[in-house]
Amino acid sequence: MPKKFIKRYMPDPHKIRHHKHLQIFGSLLHDPSLWHMNRRSVSGAFGVGLFFAWVPVPFQMILAAGAAIPLRVNLPISVGLVWVTNPLTMPPMFYFAYILGSWVLGTPPGDFAFELSIEWLKQGLIHIWRPFLLGCAILGVISSATGYGSIRLLWRLHLIRVYKRRKTRNINK
Repeated sequence: MPKKFIKRYMPDPHKIRHHKHLQIFGSLLHDPSLWHMNRRSVSGAFGVGLFFAWVPVPFQMILAAGAAIPLRVNLPISVGLVWVTNPLTMPPMFYFAYILGSWVLGTPPGDFAFELSIEWLKQGLIHIWRPFLLGCAILGVISSATGYGSIRLLWRLHLIRVYKRRKTRNINK
């Protein structure tokens, strides 16, 4: 099962709890629910991580961790999933969010030339922020719900297959 594969690459909770830079979280990281790999924790982590992947701010991992802790879902998976938006995937994903937001608002998408500069952010973002943020919100909710539901379904199907295999094995003995 992927659970064993994922556990192999998960960080050690003991090391994270005692890391000098993470001491600001105090005892919040001591909750065992943040480290468990069960259906509820993993599916919730997918929901949190995929939602925050669509939030167009720096340090999305901090937001995902901040949501994972009170929701008591798997912290490493929540934080890791925000890397769906990385420097390679971010431009097409956010452009699609802008197009979707423009379509929902009923406004034609504007022609603009993106430049990575403070001046463009001051001038260019003024014209596109509404459809862009609306598209990101819509896609965040859809991705979150799809990820949560898919993991729940896949986990259930896996358990059904395991139980059937076990039942068949016990009958053949």
